Amino acid sequence: MTAQAHKHKDTLWENVKALFYAVLLAVLIRTLWLQPFHIPSGSMIPSLLIGDNLFVSKTAYGYSRYSIPWGGTINYFSGRIWGAEPKLGEVVVFRPVADPNTDFIKRVVGLPGDRVQMKEGLLYINDVVCPVEPDGTMEAVNDTGTSSKVLNAPQFIETLPNGLKHLIIKQAPFGAGTYDNTPVYQVPPGHYFMVGDNRDGSNDARAQGIVGYVPFENLVGRASFIFFSTGGHIALWEIWKWPLTAYYSRIGKVIH
Repeated sequence: MTAQAHKHKDTLWENVKALFYAVLLAVLIRTLWLQPFHIPSGSMIPSLLIGDNLFVSKTAYGYSRYSIPWGGTINYFSGRIWGAEPKLGEVVVFRPVADPNTDFIKRVVGLPGDRVQMKEGLLYINDVVCPVEPDGTMEAVNDTGTSSKVLNAPQFIETLPNGLKHLIIKQAPFGAGTYDNTPVYQVPPGHYFMVGDNRDGSNDARAQGIVGYVPFENLVGRASFIFFSTGGHIALWEIWKWPLTAYYSRIGKVIH
């Protein structure tokens, strides 16, 4: 083998090793620290918009099988390592029991042992109403598959019993939505009750057959901050569409 061939072989091997280490580093970061997450639906409007791309903190609640790629299919281990429980009002990515291979994102409104109920569109936690106050109107791209359809709905500030304030929208009048009047949900030990901020456009824990109560083990991480927002149903790689669609003002927005 000539010196030229040796050099070419060594260069190729170095490139393969560099690629391997880069992929390994990306997997470790995604598994142990920050996982990117894309918002494909409007269930968390107005807090999160379709097209938002955010980072999920994997350190917030410790690690479970769902912290690792393909954890919904492969049972690497049971329970959580270095587990820390979510707080009321945090926005969480999780895997529902009925669909363990799909990531959902909702807000925690019920901790283990809590009683949660909707009455006339108002959220009650342990028989304490979460008051709402009007906060204008929200306009955003809707769940239609095109950016031409826009949701326009009244926006409100909701205050949880721990004092946390966050935005919600109501597309239907209070009391007229599908899940505006529910039975009392008694959150089982080791489980959480998750609801979307788009109260009339979210399949969440109120739909017991779809999401239901979420086990602690099924939490993926806490939504941290938005690193880019393409603006509606635009893929992150469709760079040529960004000038007319991207929401640059949302870059760096911390999620509350």
